[in-house]
Amino acid sequence: MASDYTVADLVAEFLAACGVTTAFGIASVHNIPMLDGIGRRNAIRFMMARGELGGAHMADGYARVSGGLGVIFSSTGPGAANAIGGLIEARFSGSPVLHITGMTSSKFADRDMGTVHDPIDQIGMMRSVCKSAYRVRSAHQALGVLTRAAADAMSAPRGPVSVEIPIDLQRVKIDRPAMLDHFVLPVTPDRTPSDVEMNELAARVKSAKRPMLWIGSGARAASAEIHKLLDMGFTVVNSINGKGIVPEDHPQSLGGMHGNGMPGVQEFYAACDLMLAVGTRVRARETGDMAVKLPSNIVHIDCDPIANGRTYADTYFVCGDARLTLQELLPRISGQMAIDPAYKDEFAALKKRVVGEFLETLGVYGSFSRQLRDVLPKDAIWVRDVTQNNTTWGDRVFPVYSPNQSVLPVGAGIGQGLCLGLGAAAAAGDRKTIVMTGDGGFFLNVGELWTAVQENLDMVVMVMNDRGYGVIKRIQDATAQGRRYFADLQGPELSKLAALSDIPYFKCTSAETFGSTVAKALAIKGLTMVEVDMVAVGEFPPYYPFNQRLG
Repeated sequence: MASDYTVADLVAEFLAACGVTTAFGIASVHNIPMLDGIGRRNAIRFMMARGELGGAHMADGYARVSGGLGVIFSSTGPGAANAIGGLIEARFSGSPVLHITGMTSSKFADRDMGTVHDPIDQIGMMRSVCKSAYRVRSAHQALGVLTRAAADAMSAPRGPVSVEIPIDLQRVKIDRPAMLDHFVLPVTPDRTPSDVEMNELAARVKSAKRPMLWIGSGARAASAEIHKLLDMGFTVVNSINGKGIVPEDHPQSLGGMHGNGMPGVQEFYAACDLMLAVGTRVRARETGDMAVKLPSNIVHIDCDPIANGRTYADTYFVCGDARLTLQELLPRISGQMAIDPAYKDEFAALKKRVVGEFLETLGVYGSFSRQLRDVLPKDAIWVRDVTQNNTTWGDRVFPVYSPNQSVLPVGAGIGQGLCLGLGAAAAAGDRKTIVMTGDGGFFLNVGELWTAVQENLDMVVMVMNDRGYGVIKRIQDATAQGRRYFADLQGPELSKLAALSDIPYFKCTSAETFGSTVAKALAIKGLTMVEVDMVAVGEFPPYYPFNQRLG
């Protein structure tokens, strides 16, 4: 008796075997067999995005919060191209996203014959932005290709991977692979450095009297070990993508106060005799394109060997998993550190001063971080877009308490926050999700609001409405002599937009009522919207670097 099991069925079962419970995307001519397989098995929730761009960001947000594989199904050609922006952001953030797209029939592929959605070198397009990209070239190769792709995405350093499956191969009948009964994805094991490397690392760390950590997203699994270093007397600053590994309200954390525009922080760096960089690229975005002067002695731990000296010169580099490396380091230095007795008090004074000075520069918005933290559940997911509010207090001082609570466009792309938030909310379980976006970013992907409605997601969409591209206006002020061309936006009244789908809507028109207004939205289960009328609240003041003399 012939089997009715197809390659498309294999795709659906493979994803479930990898632990995938939610996938995102759009049904289209070249992926219908695979989505039919998912629908018939009914083991995976499929969230229907309004566009592949939004779906790719949703898969990314889901991966960041869940810690597992995010999956996006796209159409071919133009549809696959639509997903590119989301895949680029997943590459920036190091998110394990598996992008599965169809392909024209094998006999037409790569021949430029004008078939439906016929792409020119689609796999090349995917390879240019992803960690890797593959095409299934025969039905019996499908499981091997899918396994390699998913393992690539989940192996350090993590990132997005694309797979093309031609439409004719999706329909090919095959025997069900028995190995799916007890399938384990062969993820490359994380590296533990050798004893020689660890002994040298320990010797360098033990000699420090004023040690500071710079931690990034690669250290998310090492929170417990990092806290033990803080107990020994280390201080810490985190990358934007490393928020929550150590909460910003920890007394020995500067949070996202990296030193841009903060001479006091850079003076403190100069007085540190060791910066232990863990799981971080020490990125240009956080260092003013490497203009911030860091301690001269930088010892770096990272899973990716090309991180060595990528931005700042390292005096010593260890290639290894952050958690495993710190686990090996701790017993080698425990009880052997000789921290400067004045170091902790000097840091406390520095933090109090620079945070206070920073918040004062924000004018009426200086209280927003505290107001929001007071009303937001401690376990809520904090998602945001690129906005003036996020670039300042949202990234730098707003505390979250675990690394999987913080989601943002690491590549600083506008309009990604809402879709990242949808994916985050899909993975959040009983936790509330709040998305902070500007009106410019919100309108860029506003159609995805109805994905949240259809999926009944428990989230607050908070729109900081200044009637235009506020960040762009700041750049124009600084670099175009204040000529603000093409930066003012006309949009619908948000109250009426919310009413279209019966979304509970709240409006904040004064700084003093920000927290209480958000609290009303948080109290409602399901999707709600808060508009912060920044014209009524007050103009957002210039912030670094726009409060400095440029050029």
